[in-house]
Amino acid sequence: MSTKTNHSISVKHIEKSRINEIDFNNLIFGNDFTDYMFECDFKNGSWNNPTIKPFGNLSISPVAKVFHYGQAVFEGMKAYKDDQDKIWLFRPEDNFNRINKSSKRLAIPEFPKELFFKALESMLQLDKDWIKPGFGNSLYIRPFVIATESGISASPSSEYKFMIVCSPAHAYYTGDIKVVIAEYYSRSADGGVGAAKAAGNYAAQFYPTNLAKEKGFHQVIWTDANEHKYLEEAGTMNVFFRINDTLVTAPISDRILDGITRKSIIALATRDGIAVEERRITIQELIEASKNDSLKEIFGAGTAAVISAISNFSHQQVVYYLPKITTSFAKMFKNKLMEIQYNKSEDTFGWRYEVSSK
Repeated sequence: MSTKTNHSISVKHIEKSRINEIDFNNLIFGNDFTDYMFECDFKNGSWNNPTIKPFGNLSISPVAKVFHYGQAVFEGMKAYKDDQDKIWLFRPEDNFNRINKSSKRLAIPEFPKELFFKALESMLQLDKDWIKPGFGNSLYIRPFVIATESGISASPSSEYKFMIVCSPAHAYYTGDIKVVIAEYYSRSADGGVGAAKAAGNYAAQFYPTNLAKEKGFHQVIWTDANEHKYLEEAGTMNVFFRINDTLVTAPISDRILDGITRKSIIALATRDGIAVEERRITIQELIEASKNDSLKEIFGAGTAAVISAISNFSHQQVVYYLPKITTSFAKMFKNKLMEIQYNKSEDTFGWRYEVSSK
């Protein structure tokens, strides 16, 4: 059955939901997907035929330019359900702005704001039963764009596909994270695409991360490409260092993603009178802080992981352990963020976005 919404988004309804096939108590991040997906094509200079349809495979040419020149960007965001069954998004306008910023950097046409939000809300209304209430439960939302023009000439595509898929989620990482500081490989470089959520950024991380895992680590703390001297990001997350009671994190640049969780932590810390320094921090400064016991915590921050504590780090085959503390900034900020996301505390920043129940 096919109908038209008030927003001119065509909806092709499922015959039967797959929700009863999902074990929500044993989710593996990114393995299960909801009943619906959104699809919209860019052709002849405009976005056309926005459609919500049953989740399923695509038919695409083997010479679509995404396969050959990597024109692909994505976003990561979440929907939450409170105790009154209301659905909330967290700072979705930031996600919208960032996917268009990423698109622009990869010569991909920007997506219309009104259609982005109409598609999101329509999807979440249709898939609302997949959003489970309770701390830690959420619906991970993955908007993305790929180049679909057929041809292998080395030039930007003239055709694209914008999609949204959703996946029920629990916490991304469980337990403390062990990391190794990068000494050779880099995540990004000056003038590159490190500030964009480009698919290729993540592909380039896989090999050095696999090398780290072979040595018993979970992730890599990336360093600058020029000297491998300055600490920048942790795996797929922004990274914070607590030195005494000051939070230190690398400044945003064209190498470092402008993380939404990152800037939310900075805003919470500033509001609550916790000192924050957005500045470059060297490996040597981190090691010195560890040796003199002023280094209290390291934690990663991102949409999928929220906040993940790092238990130790390694550099030049020496392992440095973080102390066990009772007044953890990581735990405090994670709780404050989730209280806002799940509509359990006042949102003094205006970050929550209620999804219409219509």
